[in-house]
Amino acid sequence: MSASSPSAASQKKTDGSTSQVHVFSGKPDRFEGLTVEIKETMDAETFACRLRTSVDEWKKQGKKGIWIKLPIEHVNLVESAVKEGFKYHHAEENYLMLTHWLAPEDNTMPIYASHRIGVVAFVMNDDGKVMTIMLLADSNT
Repeated sequence: MSASSPSAASQKKTDGSTSQVHVFSGKPDRFEGLTVEIKETMDAETFACRLRTSVDEWKKQGKKGIWIKLPIEHVNLVESAVKEGFKYHHAEENYLMLTHWLAPEDNTMPIYASHRIGVVAFVMNDDGKVMTIMLLADSNT
């Protein structure tokens, strides 16, 4: 998957003038959307403006769903993302994943799995030999 290239979109200001706002870039995903990882430091107002412009641009491009990975050091941006329609998907020790479904049809983004499934078999033959089989599936991968 290649990352989408950063682009700029015009945004109309309240005084009637326009300014260029950089659209966040991301990697295309299998849900016809993008995964965006926020790496640069910015204030919440700048982030909200860029995110709003980015969502508008992604809708024009026909993107269906957006994933935003916010590292823990960018916790100041969570409220702005939620105000723009993003919802919590899951959290790990060092990041929060947020999603926003843009398409008019039903959301096809998977929910976050929270279980581990294990199967164990213990087989003994007539000679007293033991065979064990263990299969673990971590549903978080």
